[in-house]
Amino acid sequence: MAEARLADVHRHARSLLTTAGIENAELDARLLVEWVTGFDRLETIRNPHSGVAADVLARLDAVLNRRINGESVHRIIGRRAFFGLEFSLSADTLEPRPDTEALVELALPFLQQRVAENGVADLIDLGTGTGAIAIALLGQVRHLRAVGVDIAPGALVTARDNAHLNGVSNRFAALHSSWFAEVTGGFDMIISNPPYIRSNDIANLQPEVAMHDPVLALDGGADGLEPYRIIAAQAESYLRANGAVAVEIGFDQRIDVETIFAKSGFALKGLQKDIGGHERAMLFMKL
Repeated sequence: MAEARLADVHRHARSLLTTAGIENAELDARLLVEWVTGFDRLETIRNPHSGVAADVLARLDAVLNRRINGESVHRIIGRRAFFGLEFSLSADTLEPRPDTEALVELALPFLQQRVAENGVADLIDLGTGTGAIAIALLGQVRHLRAVGVDIAPGALVTARDNAHLNGVSNRFAALHSSWFAEVTGGFDMIISNPPYIRSNDIANLQPEVAMHDPVLALDGGADGLEPYRIIAAQAESYLRANGAVAVEIGFDQRIDVETIFAKSGFALKGLQKDIGGHERAMLFMKL
């Protein structure tokens, strides 16, 4: 394809994604065109007749085909915003999604109070992935320290990079561990967005998730609740006095998760809904 005008490139991208039935085709097209061409939205408005070279158009078509084949925009671009910060993604990490901001919002007042009382607080993030939860909290609470735990070494590399990217690497440590297996010491809060999808449901998820997200970060066992059982059973051994556990849950898991924690002597102390109005985050403390 010969050189094309920027405005026409946007129309071409929108048309391809719309015809393919991509949800939010207009937004996805704009983000991908901006990423590939280097022309941001303001440049497109000011100079719609700017030329886009043939080799750039070829790269754009390849990227648009990836989107049509089910890869998400953010995974293609390799980064995503979360809680006002930017995070790099990798094959071993989930994308941090807006629903998870509910977990950060629920944990934040507790951690701020612990710092106010003690001058410092320690957090452990189980299944840290990109590090988004821990790093977002570090960005909000100046005297907080965090350990990000993950079973995937590649995720830990990404989390360390994101801690550096967001200026909190001096307060973030990454630990290779399956849940608490390699964890030592005590913490003011244990936090986790664990895998909570039922094993048999993974194949039926949106292609962006089922085909491109790491299965280890999705699969919560036969009923989707196995990680909560592990966390609830072992959390007390790693919590300081009056510490708390905060977890993200699936939209229909509130009663089951509350029951699991109650069996280990924890009481529900906080509940946060996500942007869609679903109960998404729970905070527990020992009775």
